[in-house]
Amino acid sequence: MSAQEIPIAEPLVEVKRGSITESRHRGHIVVVNPAGNIIAALGAPENVTYLRSSAKPFQAIPLLTSGAAERFDFTDREVALACGSHNGEPIHTELAASMLKKIGLGLEALHCGAHEPYGVEAALELRKRGEQPNALHNNCSGKHVGMLAVALHLGASIDNYESPENPVQKAIVDVVSQFSGVAVTDMAIGVDGCAAPVFGITMKAMALAYARLVSPPATFDQKTRDACQRIVRVMSAYPELIGGTSHRLDTELMRAAPRRLVSKVGAEGVYTAGVKPSEEWPQGLGIALKIEDGDDKRARPTVVLESLRQLGVLHDESLEAVAKYAYFPVTNRRGDVVGEISASFDLKVKK
Repeated sequence: MSAQEIPIAEPLVEVKRGSITESRHRGHIVVVNPAGNIIAALGAPENVTYLRSSAKPFQAIPLLTSGAAERFDFTDREVALACGSHNGEPIHTELAASMLKKIGLGLEALHCGAHEPYGVEAALELRKRGEQPNALHNNCSGKHVGMLAVALHLGASIDNYESPENPVQKAIVDVVSQFSGVAVTDMAIGVDGCAAPVFGITMKAMALAYARLVSPPATFDQKTRDACQRIVRVMSAYPELIGGTSHRLDTELMRAAPRRLVSKVGAEGVYTAGVKPSEEWPQGLGIALKIEDGDDKRARPTVVLESLRQLGVLHDESLEAVAKYAYFPVTNRRGDVVGEISASFDLKVKK
């Protein structure tokens, strides 16, 4: 790819030390309504990147529309876990184990691999007991149990449920296509960290998918519309299952604004959200952003918070509740504050 073909990202975050801007994080932000009209944008709306874990609510839709969730009597909490990138805390692993038991399979059926829990306390507790993490601790375990449930319900193979050729994954890519407006043949399909397929689409398409999740078009069939309603409801009701009990951006945002949005991060600096229909945004909104260098520690939270503030989604008490993400101090080795990391952009929102 030539330099001319690389989408130009906008400066979004400044890292200041004293009076000098020492570093910048650049990226892309797109906000659309369910009709696909751009409400605000910085960078390149047509920049293509992978949805990563931001795809999880859509990967869970076949679990509902196929009838698998009903057949296996999955609770709202279990459906929420299927949409989450969880911390691997006991509330997550026990729920994933319950889902596995309901579908009659063991731990060996999960093909997501194992990693240490994202939750610091959960990881320390495992080490203290001298135990190794297993697939239940994988942040994607709820999603994978959901995929296994769909495979069993459809009579598809569970031996390769994560393969793009499996009926489960074909159903999922059709859902991503339906919500994003991108033809399956136009998608880039890669392999995610959990071994399941991951979908490469434009930033605008990502935002549109989330706008349609919170406000599904009348052209969608009733099963799909009902699935959207349940997913939005359970994500809002159980934010600790989408992230963790603490120190997780998605969880804290949905707790701070419980009736305003659903929030989902993805790896490599991806973030997506669906803003529910409100007086200010009667049709709802979809938001997608990507930090170009993939930073998800100091740049992504700051950009997310500032974007939601400028859109009027976070204000007053809700903004105060997540104020720690508004900026980060730059400190020296003694702990003195010598600068700050803060947002530096204007969305120029179109009302």
